[in-house]
Parts: sequence; C-alpha cells; structure tokens
Amino acid sequence: MKLGSRRILAGAVGTAFACLLSVAFAGGQARPTGQTTAGEKPVMAEDVFKNIQVLRGIPIDEFMGTMGFISAATSLNCTDCHVAEAIADWDKYKDDTPIKNTARRMIVMVNALNQTNFGGKREVTCYTCHRGSTLHPKITPSLEQQYGVVPDTEANEVESVAKPLSPNAPTVDQILDKYIQAAGGAQRLGTLTSLVGKGTYSGFDTADREVPLEVYVSNSGQRTTIAHVPVGDNGAIKDSTVAFNGSAGWISAPNTFVPTLPMTGGNLDGAKVDADLAFPGRIKQALTNWRGNFPETKIDDRDVVVVQGMAGKTLVKLFFDKQSGLLVRQVRFVDTKIGFNPTQVDYSDYRDVQGMKLPFHWVLSWTDGQSTFQLKDVQVNARIDAAKFGKPAA
Repeated sequence: MKLGSRRILAGAVGTAFACLLSVAFAGGQARPTGQTTAGEKPVMAEDVFKNIQVLRGIPIDEFMGTMGFISAATSLNCTDCHVAEAIADWDKYKDDTPIKNTARRMIVMVNALNQTNFGGKREVTCYTCHRGSTLHPKITPSLEQQYGVVPDTEANEVESVAKPLSPNAPTVDQILDKYIQAAGGAQRLGTLTSLVGKGTYSGFDTADREVPLEVYVSNSGQRTTIAHVPVGDNGAIKDSTVAFNGSAGWISAPNTFVPTLPMTGGNLDGAKVDADLAFPGRIKQALTNWRGNFPETKIDDRDVVVVQGMAGKTLVKLFFDKQSGLLVRQVRFVDTKIGFNPTQVDYSDYRDVQGMKLPFHWVLSWTDGQSTFQLKDVQVNARIDAAKFGKPAA
C-alpha cells in the first residue's frame, strides 16, 4: 500500500485524526450523522473543503474516514487521485481529475445497487470489487486461488469461520475474569483511579520520528493524549491533542484546516472505549451485550480467544491471549457514508506497576496508516487537573 504521500492529507486534518474513527461494526449503527454530545455544531465537509459533491452533509471526521476507506479499497494515495500540486497547495485538492470523477460515479453506482437490490442495506462497497489490490476489479476467475492453498481467515473476521467450538470453550465471564486476574486481581485493580503516562509517539504527522508523549486517563471515563510535534524548520513545537471529557471529545493539531475539531457520532463511542479499557478492573462495565462463542484464532502465532460487546451503538471486539489472559487487541469499526472502516489497537509490553500489569506499548492501525505509542513511565492515582480533559485551545 502506498502510504508516502497519503501522510500529506492525513496530516492536514490533524494528529491521530483517523485513530479515533471508531463506530459500529457491519450491521450496527452510529449516532445520527453530525450529532455531538457537547451541543457543538459539527463542522461539515463542505464547510471546509471545496468542490464536495456526492459526500456533502457529513462531518469532517466521517468525510476523512471515507477517504481512508477509498484508499484502503484501491491501494491508492492522495496524489493518485488528486493533482500532484496539492502536496504544496491544499487549495488544489478541490481540482477535478478523471479518477475523482470516476470515484463519484462509483459511489452513486454502489448506493443505487444497495438501494435497488438490498433494500438500502449496505451489502456492496468499493472494497467488494477492488479488494485493496488494484484500481481495476478483476473480472476473470483465478485458477491459482481456486486450486491453491486457501489462506487463513483474518483474525479480525473470526466470526465468519465455520468452525465448531470446543466443548470446553470458556464463557465470556471466564475470559474476562481471567484477564482481570492476570492484570492484578479485582481488589488491587479496584484501587486504580487514574493513570498519567509519559513516553513517545510516532506516526504520519511526525514522519515516523518519535516525539514526546503525555497520556492522562481518569476512571470517570476521561482520556487525553498530547504529542509534542515539531512544526517547520525553526524548531517550533506544537501540541497535537486528542481529548475526551466523558461525553464530548475534540481533536486539535497544528497546521490544519480546522484547529479544533469536535468528535461526532461513533468517534465518541470509540473515545469512551479507549478511556474505559485503560482500567482492566472495569472491563465488564466498559461494554454491554457481551457475546462469546467465537472460534479460537491466532494473532502472531499466539492462540487468542475473542469476545465482543457494545459501547453505545458501537460494536467492539476484544482478543485475549489464551495463555496469559491479557488483552492483546481491540477492533472496532467506523460507519462512513460508503462503508465501515476498521480501527485496530494492538497492546503489548505489559509491565508491573504497583502489582498491576499495564500495557506500555500500543499500535493504532487504520486505513490511512499507523501510530505507535510507547510509555516509559506511568504514575497511578496521581491527581489530574480537570482542564486536561477539556476542549483544547485552538
């Protein structure tokens, strides 16, 4: 996948923008388009970007999710679809190109297919035909695929495997209880009220260079990450902040079209999930409508067991190491106008902090790239100024 120039557009919208695009799994439903929980008017795509045609009437965060979806579906990056001059001049993104016009026609076509044949339910998307490999869908059967070795099902799609469970498969409660015990036990974890971490962050907006990072989390469902990102050639440092106060959230980054962008729809559900999962002892309260009975699968040659639950209207899948019991992956999906976008968080480097095992390393993957977070120091139960979770200054 071509990620080089794709960073240009992603960086233009804000640090870790796509990181929080996390909404319902296929078949689920997000909050109504544009709804926020803080009473703020969402910033619509056409309010900021020019020449928006078939994707009008959706907030910027959902609009950018559609760009990532198209990129993942076709393996194309920003300048494959937009003019090359857009790298240096944001205004050029509005210019039409043949491939942009084709994309518009394809969106209309796919919407019509779903409306006419499936009662409006999204059964066909860009990815259905393109499959992330080429601009042109294949129209001829592949004998290699037909008679070759069938690849293993992706772990994130384990629910699609027609594989019977073992008679001794663990229940949801057994899986979650084992995790709680592995992370330190319910009694000790119950004393955890806050986390303050310091470390490094790297991603598209830092050209994969590590920069200082701060993380603040409260057991009241609040979470803020702050990356101190170099800007320009004069040594200036500006903060890229993702803040969630328990009901509303914002993304703020330097050199963006919208300096402080309110989160909308399922992004708020995703922000709450990240805040709640920081406290292992509260995992049973973090989600509702738990479901187990998934076949066992593997992540990096490790056996994992899978459960899922709902955060608001967002479906969340959790993967636990079968041997250690620790959480190794979270997967959720954002509902965009053209399809569901996956967001994946992989947890590792569990360390002992006052008798509790907490992940010091996590990798956030989405359709437009990856970000890596590495903590070096974590303080527990430290007092956190409430302002840390407030709306960042523009």
